[in-house]
Amino acid sequence: MHKKRYEQINETLYYERLDNGLKVYLLPKEGFHKTYGLFSTNYGSIDNHFGFKNQALHQVPDGIAHFLEHKMFEKEQGDVFQKFGELGASANAFTSFTRTSYLFSATNHIKENLDTLLDFVQEPYFTPETVEKEKGIIGQEIQMYDDDVNWRQFFGMLRNLYPNHPVGIDIAGTVDSIAEITADDLYLCYQTFYHPSNMTLFVVGNIDVEETFAWIKANQEAKTFAPIQEIVRVFPEQTYEEVVSYSQLKMPVNRSKSVLGIKGLPQNLPQDPKERMIFRSALYLLLQMLLGNTSENFLRLYNEGIIDDTFGFEFNLDREFHCALFSSDTDKLDDFEQEVKQIVLNYRSDPTVNEENLALLKKKTLGKYFQSLNSLEHIANQFTQDLFGELTLFDMPDIIKGITLEDVYQAADQFICEAGFSRFDLIPE
Repeated sequence: MHKKRYEQINETLYYERLDNGLKVYLLPKEGFHKTYGLFSTNYGSIDNHFGFKNQALHQVPDGIAHFLEHKMFEKEQGDVFQKFGELGASANAFTSFTRTSYLFSATNHIKENLDTLLDFVQEPYFTPETVEKEKGIIGQEIQMYDDDVNWRQFFGMLRNLYPNHPVGIDIAGTVDSIAEITADDLYLCYQTFYHPSNMTLFVVGNIDVEETFAWIKANQEAKTFAPIQEIVRVFPEQTYEEVVSYSQLKMPVNRSKSVLGIKGLPQNLPQDPKERMIFRSALYLLLQMLLGNTSENFLRLYNEGIIDDTFGFEFNLDREFHCALFSSDTDKLDDFEQEVKQIVLNYRSDPTVNEENLALLKKKTLGKYFQSLNSLEHIANQFTQDLFGELTLFDMPDIIKGITLEDVYQAADQFICEAGFSRFDLIPE
């Protein structure tokens, strides 16, 4: 196995690519009793138009990645959750726009739990009957999300920013779209995206590296997989022209809510993985300087009653899309848009964007980062992002320390454009 030592955080990462293409990462953590295993595929809700290179392309119903995640736990012999429970483990799974992940945490029977994780994900079992049954369950889940104000707000904005792109579609799909899903559709998606060459296994916690790797290798060598093929994913071109500048939705809320979004274009992203990591961190630091809860702008807007304690922002950078969102409960919807928009657009002349504030925020960000390393779950979930080439979560301290004010301005120049702004309001019925 290869290994990389990170002196700053006192961690050693071990990694290997198996003959079948599976990427394996092991991180032993002394002093922890728990072990956390995460088996992830580079496949999410936006991957609905795809195929293998030099073969026919397929378009599948929205929500199928999430549907497939649900179905993976059901086998002819029974429910996999029960098996994990018998081994003293807690298991879960989740689907995002770009990933589907399966995981367990346990304090003992690690080999058996690892085998269970690898085996159930690599043994699909779908029948027309079980697929039909699942539609009702997921349909109820979709309806539940329809009542979630924050969820509706989030996807309301994404639909404004990405009206022609699958990122604007709910991860679970719609009741109508999942009604179209067949067992054949599930097998097609599974055979395309669940090949080991498109997957990552990350194990962190109380483990012996050599022993754990031997278990994984033996498990994989006992199985036969199809030859590795290059996956082709098709997405619509993204432009500023398609952005919907304003929309609203009436819901039974006590107070109006507004979210202001900024869309970034893929062609404006740095291509180099390290530069991309700098870009993401620099924009996060910029937004903190401009509108963090200790900033002058935040305090002014708060005192003027334009925002309240619900105000928050996030910057999302993922495969195929990146955007920033600012949201708050507010009675001053127009003022909220105008003020936040002007603050963001005028980043070069804002006095709060300076060397002193940047240095303070870098220290604060590093403090939060080191604290986060105490969570095995956080490490695993953050680590399995494939956006930054060979760089990992553990390279972040060097990246953050190295960011200059010029890096911040450069990232903002690449991202912030008035044509990329949109507003979405939730209005009381």
